[in-house]
Amino acid sequence: MKLHELSDNPGATSKRTRVGRGPGSGKGKMGGRGIKGQKSRSGVSINGYEGGQMPLYQRLPKRGFNKPNAKKFAVVNLGLIQKFIDAGKLDAANITEDTLVASGLVRRKLDGVRVLAKGEFTAKATIAVTGASNSAVEAVAKAGGALTVAAAAAAE
Repeated sequence: MKLHELSDNPGATSKRTRVGRGPGSGKGKMGGRGIKGQKSRSGVSINGYEGGQMPLYQRLPKRGFNKPNAKKFAVVNLGLIQKFIDAGKLDAANITEDTLVASGLVRRKLDGVRVLAKGEFTAKATIAVTGASNSAVEAVAKAGGALTVAAAAAAE
């Protein structure tokens, strides 16, 4: 096959209708837009407007609630922390939120760092973070380390 042999399937493309090109075209004078009114003018598209009928987005019931002061945590899995300890990027003796950011494991702290228990964890590490799942605390304790959660997050 050569470049000049490529073509669309028959019927895949159709020529654009050129409106406003005389009475013989069938789309002359007003170009299929009717007489006067907002929709006959250029630059008008009335999204969501259904001709006075209540629009669909207003007819449907609203559900849920977005908490305006919700905390957003940076999430880290134990498996990743273990990987960084093995690679020598983290010191197992003292892991804080700042050391996690400095090592590149967490991009930014946001409202704090939360540790989750996904992955294997074998290092005897001391970790101090804003939040942690119960299973993560257990996994670190099982490995012989300690995971402490900041008081601010525990109070909420």
